[in-house]
Amino acid sequence: MTGTAFTSYIAIGDSFTEGVGDELPDGRVRGWADFVALGMAAASPTPFRYANLAVRGRKLGPIVAEQVEPAIAQHPDLVSLNGGGNDIMRPRVSIEGVAKTLMDAADRVVASGSHMLLLSGANPSRHLPLGGLIRRRGEELAVAVREMLPRDGITFVDNWADEGLEDIRYWSEDRLHLGPLGHARVASNVLTALGVPVPAEWGVEEVAAAPPGERTRRTAAYYRRHVLPWIGRRLTGRSSGDGRAAKIAELTVVDPETLRPL
Repeated sequence: MTGTAFTSYIAIGDSFTEGVGDELPDGRVRGWADFVALGMAAASPTPFRYANLAVRGRKLGPIVAEQVEPAIAQHPDLVSLNGGGNDIMRPRVSIEGVAKTLMDAADRVVASGSHMLLLSGANPSRHLPLGGLIRRRGEELAVAVREMLPRDGITFVDNWADEGLEDIRYWSEDRLHLGPLGHARVASNVLTALGVPVPAEWGVEEVAAAPPGERTRRTAAYYRRHVLPWIGRRLTGRSSGDGRAAKIAELTVVDPETLRPL
């Protein structure tokens, strides 16, 4: 089945898939999965439905435990999964265990009759404190997942290998989450992999062709606003997603003219 034949799509994951970093004026977050839904709706000859069950801050175990079954219960044509980014930033992690959990979840989705879109996140390590550790673990996870592929029923989009996405222009103020330009580029990668046209008005090619952004300094204000709160949550066992629900829990028809999948 090609991407243009899909009529429904559910995204599961953490902040990357929820769309953190791509904030809209009304307080909602958009993100690459919303862009993908819009692109697929624009290319679909019939009404296209979309849901997004992702919740920021989730490690891979809770993503699988809380989101996989509610997703496949709605019988979508396509399910996307990204996870493990929060796991590799913890003091201890089994890279092999994360990769196996990802693939086991992908196999469950395929066995349910849905096509699996498995994708890696973009690489933020160039801009972060302790970036070398994150890069090493991210590379190990990417290699572990690649070694398990290809598999029938799974499309893999390797954003970690997209070196262009490391450009600072694609990242939000916290440098951990993609900004609007980064989310649009990831959506372009996904739609291209699925054989769906990328809307020209997103300007993805024009941004990619422009000169790279200048690397910014990590100031004291940056640490106060972004790093210290993150450390505080880790020390107290809290998550940025505590108390949050899925932003689009049920498959909902997308209106591609509104730029809002609601």
